[in-house]
Amino acid sequence: MTSNKNRCVITGLGVVSAIGGNVSECWDSILAARSGIDHTHSVDTEHCYADYAAEVKNLEDVPELDRSSVLCLKAAREALADAKLADFGGSQRASVIMGSCVGGGRSIEHYYKNGKPHEDALKMPISAIANHVAETCHAGGVVTNVANACAAGTISIAYASDLIRAGRADVVVAGGADAFSSVPYSGFLSLHALDESSCSPFNHSHGITLGEGAGAVIVESYEHAVARGAHIYCEVLGAGVSSDAHHITAPRPDGAGQMSALRSAIEHSGLTPADIDYVNAHGTGTAKNDEAEFLSLHTIFDGQNDALCVSSTKAMTGHCLGAAGAVESVFAIKALVENVVPPTLGYSEEDLPLLAEKAGSMNFCPNVPQKKALRAVMDNSFAFGGNNASVVFSKDAGNVPDAPERPDIVLTGIGIVSPVGNGKDAYLAACRDERQLEGAAGHSAVGAEDYAAHDLKMAFYRKLDRLSQLQAVSGMDALKDAGYEVTDENAEQIGLIVGTSEGALSPSCDFQQLIVAKGNAGGSAFKFPNTVYNAAGGYLSICAGIRGYNVTVTNGAQSGLQSAAYAMQVLRNGWEHAMLATGTDENSEIISELAHGLGYAADERVEPYAKKDACSLSDGSVSLLLEDAQAAKARGAQVYCRLRGYGMAHESVPFGTVSGSADGLVRAIEDALRDAGMTAADINGVVGFANGMDKLDAVETDALSRLFRLGTLPVISVKRRVGEGRAASAALSLAQGALLLHGDLREEHDAYLGGHRVSISADSLDNLLVISYAPGGSYTALVLSR
Repeated sequence: MTSNKNRCVITGLGVVSAIGGNVSECWDSILAARSGIDHTHSVDTEHCYADYAAEVKNLEDVPELDRSSVLCLKAAREALADAKLADFGGSQRASVIMGSCVGGGRSIEHYYKNGKPHEDALKMPISAIANHVAETCHAGGVVTNVANACAAGTISIAYASDLIRAGRADVVVAGGADAFSSVPYSGFLSLHALDESSCSPFNHSHGITLGEGAGAVIVESYEHAVARGAHIYCEVLGAGVSSDAHHITAPRPDGAGQMSALRSAIEHSGLTPADIDYVNAHGTGTAKNDEAEFLSLHTIFDGQNDALCVSSTKAMTGHCLGAAGAVESVFAIKALVENVVPPTLGYSEEDLPLLAEKAGSMNFCPNVPQKKALRAVMDNSFAFGGNNASVVFSKDAGNVPDAPERPDIVLTGIGIVSPVGNGKDAYLAACRDERQLEGAAGHSAVGAEDYAAHDLKMAFYRKLDRLSQLQAVSGMDALKDAGYEVTDENAEQIGLIVGTSEGALSPSCDFQQLIVAKGNAGGSAFKFPNTVYNAAGGYLSICAGIRGYNVTVTNGAQSGLQSAAYAMQVLRNGWEHAMLATGTDENSEIISELAHGLGYAADERVEPYAKKDACSLSDGSVSLLLEDAQAAKARGAQVYCRLRGYGMAHESVPFGTVSGSADGLVRAIEDALRDAGMTAADINGVVGFANGMDKLDAVETDALSRLFRLGTLPVISVKRRVGEGRAASAALSLAQGALLLHGDLREEHDAYLGGHRVSISADSLDNLLVISYAPGGSYTALVLSR
């Protein structure tokens, strides 16, 4: 049986959707089989063939926040109150993981319709959402956002459980939020994926109906919950995350990726298919999605579970996108506790014979809820980009297997796309020649030569937005550098974590400008898929054939380093043998406009520690292949360095700022050193994040001076060479450390002592600390060794 230290429980629930403003109201609507779908009046529907949506009524407007953040805070506060928690006092044992697909879609719309007010820019990124929740409850641990479109809410709960089982947290506020806005409405219209009336999952399957809302759960370690006398709803037994590697919008017809996630969730839970009593299905109402999910459910459960109940609550709430998995997890937990299966609405008497034929032994609970004794339930979510996620909740502790013995993790491949050159060799040449960013801003470029080098076809290239192009090239470059061939045999043994600061913000803004000019009926089916943050990861999985764990995280520049920390945890869990960890951001005209509006993009070249108010904005993509050391040795891989430990922490300051958050950086570094079994005295150098902005550089200097003697410890900054590429620069910092430790660079010319540039010998470096930041006060630290 599982030990208490591996047990994760749910102690609080919160939800807001079109069928209610809280858990009680929503559950009453489910018991009454009441739908919240109606004609929409919040977006322009002129010349649009569908005008239905499931919108939240009577939501208080908060001018300084996007509607998605308002929804999330409402659900999170309810969950915290339900769990009898309020203020964590900055404790590193409390974390926040929130999912979203669209992020600040309402603010993007407002920006382009109202003269581009610069204050809208801070409301647009998905990363704002978790930061606002962390600020309201003063969580001091891991704070980030999962941006895997419609699977985001489910993955957030899975990641929360991972952190607790790894001993990284005692309690995590997890969930997801999205608001109904014109970009997804117009986008799904352009794909002709909306139902002309209310969606009818697993029935007529004419299309989806968009909804909005937020769901939040308090995930807590069993020991912590018992010690404080908390009410426990259920256990979180296990989760599965996978990638289709098939198509950016359509699921694999054979359901293989979905089945992989379902099987993993059941296996990680220590259960069998016969133990699952109810599945809250993804059930969107589109033909391809419903058919693939029918196939997956039949393949997994037929002959092993003839009493399985299945339903899709989207027929009541609409498809809440990044909030869907979190909202539906709350409903699945309520079903488990109340022993009531929610209905699937929309069946007429004429529909029932066909349902019986397609459902077989499964009970889809048409139109009315049904009483049933439940012990274990499953929530499934599938998303654009081919992302699949499943999580299992249970009344029993189950038989969750212990994590395997902690493996050594090594870095075996480096892929670089940067303003000073693409590929490891080009970047090393730039370092040796001291080439650096020219002018005030930098732009990375990829083209036909880069695609040909990795056998990427131009027909594929044309489908990708620029962010995805950068990511595809650096990802394939890292695999090539590592000599790692993805095959049918190992495709599910390798995964990827994409870290990004702004992600798909530029394509979303571009799409919004299009529909402001042409109306919502004038959206582009070609452009719309690129408005989801996980498009870059989806495209990379397709061109590389990666079918394992696939998550996109977004919370400022630290996302590029957090991707490596997250990848380390997946490897430690024993779920994959190899993981691509990436950092990617672009410097498009739109991003430059937003950055200049916020005042942090300089019009002149700025070097680290220059004591300026702005920095040299740039972009790029860096991918790093991390492997279980034994697996790397077995295939004869070269090893750049060992990844010894990681740490993450948060010190809440207003989103968009960093001043006053140095304590968070100190805690992240201390956590990384502890995880690595080291002390500050073991560190020979730091690869930092200084970019020339005095308020940012001062935080770095403040924190490092508390732990190290800065008069003797060199601090390296890649940003003198490549500028501020946010997540790309953070991942490049890790690559720089690996190249130094491996001996590919004999000297480092971009090191600093007390803010003054010096040259140091790489021979003096055995253990390096790599750090990165996020506006709002989030920090990640990694320890590398030769």
